Amino acid sequence: MNRTSQEFEVVIKKCREVFEAKMKDYGSAWRILRTPSLTDQIYIKASRIRSIDDKGAQKVDEGIVPEFIGMVNYSVIALIQLEMGTEQNLDLSVDEAMKYFDTYIYTAKALMEDKNHDYGEAWRNMRISSLTDIILMKLLRIKQIEDNKGMTFVSEGVDANYMDIINYAVFALIKLGN
Repeated sequence: MNRTSQEFEVVIKKCREVFEAKMKDYGSAWRILRTPSLTDQIYIKASRIRSIDDKGAQKVDEGIVPEFIGMVNYSVIALIQLEMGTEQNLDLSVDEAMKYFDTYIYTAKALMEDKNHDYGEAWRNMRISSLTDIILMKLLRIKQIEDNKGMTFVSEGVDANYMDIINYAVFALIKLGN
């Protein structure tokens, strides 16, 4: 396993622990959320990180690491919602949710490994602020696609953008951990 794959695993272990703990605390209450609401939730997290970066200070005593973890986890939730919808079976057991989590995380990881091969790990030379800005751009793209009722002419769909958000957030978490 290469260095990035190992670092990905370390970061995802933490994201997975948070996801599972929140499933135990709150159950699958998130199943009621439509994907545009999840897009907005991720947007709030990315916007907070950018605001803290721009201001150079924060007033809420919670750093940016939990925000990036939240972006990973909400992106997984959005992918689950895209597959399952919000109309039926709002109850999801912890075990079922964790299976979905693993499926989408490892789909994102495979995508990351393919892109990492092609781009030569360019992300390692990027600033966290740039990763945040790219996440915000992806979110604006998702919002536009949602506003267009999912229709695109040449662009990837919302699922591909959520996958990219997972990977950019993981890259930021790797950089923050080093």
